[in-house]
Parts: sequence; C-alpha cells; structure tokens
Amino acid sequence: MEDLPTRLARLRFRAWHRGTREADYIFGCFFDTQHVNWDADDLDWFEAILEEEDVDSLAWAMSQQPVPERYAGPMMDALQKLDYVEIPR
Repeated sequence: MEDLPTRLARLRFRAWHRGTREADYIFGCFFDTQHVNWDADDLDWFEAILEEEDVDSLAWAMSQQPVPERYAGPMMDALQKLDYVEIPR
C-alpha cells in the first residue's frame, strides 16, 4: 500500500500533467489549494476523476455537461467554483 506522501506526490504530478494547459491549471491548482483538507474519500474521488478523459472532466468542472452521479457532491461543487485557479502572466 502506498504511503500518504507518495500518494500525494503522485496525484500532484498527475494533476499538473494532464496534456492541456487548461486541464493542468484546473486540476493542478485545485489539488495545490485544496488537498490539505481532503480525507481518504476525497483523495479517492480526485484520483478517480483524473482517470476520466480530460474533455469530460473539464466539461463537468466548467458546468458544460451534466456531472455523473458518482462525481456529484461537495468535491465537484468545490471544483466548479474555479476560484482556486491562478494563471501566471
């Protein structure tokens, strides 16, 4: 079983290396600003959504498509706020 620091490092890497800049900012910034408050279930949720296709997860995050039941709830609500994204200029 993976220890917590290793799991967090892996999730941070995956969040920041999605394949598109938009997904990197949304998932990377979300992870960086929110993960300290997450419990094991929240980490599982985040890990699962990272397994989804970016086109789908971005559409859910930006409220452009209905969110599947398995991802609906407080974590998705927090993700959809998008108030955690800071884009360097």
